[in-house]
Amino acid sequence: MKNNRMTVAEFRALKGKRQMSMLFVDTLDEAQAASAAGIDILSIIDPVFTPEMREAAGGCFVQCGLPYGVLCTYEDYLRAAHAAIMRGADCVYCAASLEIIAKLAAEGIPVVSHVGLIPSKATWTGGFKAVGKTAQSAMQVYNHVKQLEAAGAIGAELEVVPDRVAAEISKRTSLIMLSMGAGVGGDAQYLFAEDVLGYTRGHRPRHAKVYRNFRAEYDRLQAERIAAFKEFKGDVQSGAYPEPSHTVTIADAEFDAFLKTLKG
Repeated sequence: MKNNRMTVAEFRALKGKRQMSMLFVDTLDEAQAASAAGIDILSIIDPVFTPEMREAAGGCFVQCGLPYGVLCTYEDYLRAAHAAIMRGADCVYCAASLEIIAKLAAEGIPVVSHVGLIPSKATWTGGFKAVGKTAQSAMQVYNHVKQLEAAGAIGAELEVVPDRVAAEISKRTSLIMLSMGAGVGGDAQYLFAEDVLGYTRGHRPRHAKVYRNFRAEYDRLQAERIAAFKEFKGDVQSGAYPEPSHTVTIADAEFDAFLKTLKG
């Protein structure tokens, strides 16, 4: 273990041994909680992945997401990948071309990519819906996995693919398959922290499981925040704030001397 967390070699050696747990997090509190809970893998997008986030992630194996569309050229990805590794990422997520993935891998950068439903490229597979529900589509997912394997990737997010298809693909590749709505045939189960904690706004995917209702608590806290701000505004307008206890005093003699100096 390096710094009390998995190396890439140890990560890859877990294939077929046990199911790993994986969360997408974007706050220090979530990263700290995931580490304390013993979550295996965290996905943290760049630029949210900072040295402070790395420290908060503790012993978790961290995948730093390189933003597709923000980065464009190979040089963009190479600089961002090296910067992420230098900040303590254990691998990088890259949904760019096979050519770029192969070049990053050739530089010794551990790369995880994406197959199945790829949100940034969903228009090519019919939008935000399951992929691999026909024999032809399932073979396309499999072929994509084998192409990533040949390019030198170490893993791939496998999103919203039928569980039986995912299981057959996973056992036919050396890649670590990170299952998001693709059943237990992958090597890890991957959810977003906001879904687990129940504060997702908008659509919640079918595969998400809610374990706590943070939304109600966040709504309560927001109402309390607004109430506190209104009270503060009222105190300012009425003169109730600041009180003497909120201000700094000066001795009468020193104040008199100050006034004399001001008056020349």
